Amino acid sequence: MDSTVGDVMTTDVATVDEAAGYRDTVRTLVERRVSALPVLDAERRVVGIVSEEDLLHKEEFADNGGLRAYRPPPRARMRARLGGGGVLAEPAEEKAASTTAAELMTRPAVTVAPTASVVEAARLMEKHGVKRLPVVDDDGRILGIAARRDLLRVFLRTDDDIADAVEREIGVATSAVSGTAAAASVHDGEVTLTGSVLHRSTAQCLTRMTAGLEGVVSVDNRITWQIDDVLPPYITWRTL
Repeated sequence: MDSTVGDVMTTDVATVDEAAGYRDTVRTLVERRVSALPVLDAERRVVGIVSEEDLLHKEEFADNGGLRAYRPPPRARMRARLGGGGVLAEPAEEKAASTTAAELMTRPAVTVAPTASVVEAARLMEKHGVKRLPVVDDDGRILGIAARRDLLRVFLRTDDDIADAVEREIGVATSAVSGTAAAASVHDGEVTLTGSVLHRSTAQCLTRMTAGLEGVVSVDNRITWQIDDVLPPYITWRTL
């Protein structure tokens, strides 16, 4: 069974409440050695995220001794204007004047359920351009946090576990296919498939199936086949 977010998340989560001041928020970030903090309401529901970037705007827009007023470069203004997933974000100048976590935070927070798969969490991070996801229950209350590093733990699966999983999947996939004899060996997450099958499409199917298993880094398909039942790309194109 594939790992879920609940399997890999960190449960000791550093958080701040909405009323936390600027200095307290910075102190929590520094002392806990994290780059962002979920912001919670009185019911421990996640209402936003405050990051180093949110906090650094105060330094960015600090008085420069009466010289020309600072204006961020166009790319920075566009990035600040658009939050994760294209959602409009608070202007950087406004965040620079903020004093509480509620004013500083980016909202709404992109969250994930503990039952979501690691794959789903990774795609959610990519979609919204975030580095971490607060893990919440059905009521939006904090349960943990899943960072990119946490999601990478699936690649620490042992070679023996991966080999067993591949062998099981091969057995299921080829149980009703005659003339099939395939095996797998694994080293550092890299799977080598050997054996012989009747059709080329079966060999390709086994490769795709293996590549999708948790912890697999790469697949070297050395399976031989007798009948090429896969049309070359140019024939497929001409047929269409």
